Amino acid sequence: MDIRRSGSQPSGKGPADWFTGTVRIDPLHSAPDPARVAMALITFEPGARTAWHTHPLGQTLIVMSGSGLVQRHGGPIEVIHPGDVVWFAPGEKHWHGAAPTTAMSHIAIQERLDGKAVDWLEHVTDAQYQP
Repeated sequence: MDIRRSGSQPSGKGPADWFTGTVRIDPLHSAPDPARVAMALITFEPGARTAWHTHPLGQTLIVMSGSGLVQRHGGPIEVIHPGDVVWFAPGEKHWHGAAPTTAMSHIAIQERLDGKAVDWLEHVTDAQYQP
């Protein structure tokens, strides 16, 4: 058994290569091999968002607070709220982030395949980020 005490892992700033705007990443858990799951609490300030990306084994988001936006490539932008659970299928190109005027936090859960949990792509443009 391993208990990770709240606040025992430092928060980090979301890298500009992966995010637009101000984003904080609070790691929650990264299971040791042979397990593959990794989890983090991600907080997006208003207007902040991920770049387009995919996950080799998919991703689950659990919205904790605020109001956010999600979009899969070719689909409409969807509004998400606390309690919503979002699933992106393996290899599905997508982005997610805060609404334009409201911050949003979600828990992101994904699995590593051959040590990799995400493939980062191009940034979401301001024109694409229109709810």
